[in-house]
Amino acid sequence: MKYLKDESFTTDMDSAEDSQESSVLLEAQLAEFRRQMLELPPNYDPLSRADLLLQIGRTLIRLEKNQDAWDAGREAFDIFTVREAWEGAVQACDILFLSEQPESLAALGQGIWLTVTFPMDPELSVAMLQHVVDETPADSDGAAVAATVAHYLVDLRAEGRQREDLMFYSNQLLATVARRHSDAHDQEAFSRWFKKLELDDPAKFLPRLRNVVDVLVQDEWWIDRDAIREKLPVN
Repeated sequence: MKYLKDESFTTDMDSAEDSQESSVLLEAQLAEFRRQMLELPPNYDPLSRADLLLQIGRTLIRLEKNQDAWDAGREAFDIFTVREAWEGAVQACDILFLSEQPESLAALGQGIWLTVTFPMDPELSVAMLQHVVDETPADSDGAAVAATVAHYLVDLRAEGRQREDLMFYSNQLLATVARRHSDAHDQEAFSRWFKKLELDDPAKFLPRLRNVVDVLVQDEWWIDRDAIREKLPVN
């Protein structure tokens, strides 16, 4: 999957030589993306630059050049939001979060708000919400809410083979959260846990996600949520 983490274990083949070779390849990719940036025509579409910035940002993350990745992701975010290209803005938020800078949690919160507000690739939505699961303590209700919303969005938006894959993935994510949160190891225990935390009603768990987002962002909003809401078909 493009956005979700590869949970496979490293092997003895992951040697220093492999790492060095990988870095060389990544540096070459980075140089190519930067060359393409320089060769954009004078009347280029800003979204073309933003797409290249995403490629650059992802590559810089893999090279562990986090400050540079932040700079690329932040510029991309600004371009995408001006053009109201919300899926691109969420991809930029993913880079900003992974860059591990002081405002990375604020970026995650804004990416989650956008990915719930606007229909987009469900895999990207799940990946953003999984960051909350990964970053919160085992007994955090916020992780349970994030995992539930991830499953809810997949059920609501995914289709075909992607739906099958993501439903399985999000079910596993929920089961993992239940085990670590309340030691729920079987279906009966899971069902009790799910009902106890009121995770069976979107009217209850979606407002709780807003609280999670507010904790992440604090006062660092880079978008005007009220202006965005006014443009939505249903406020």
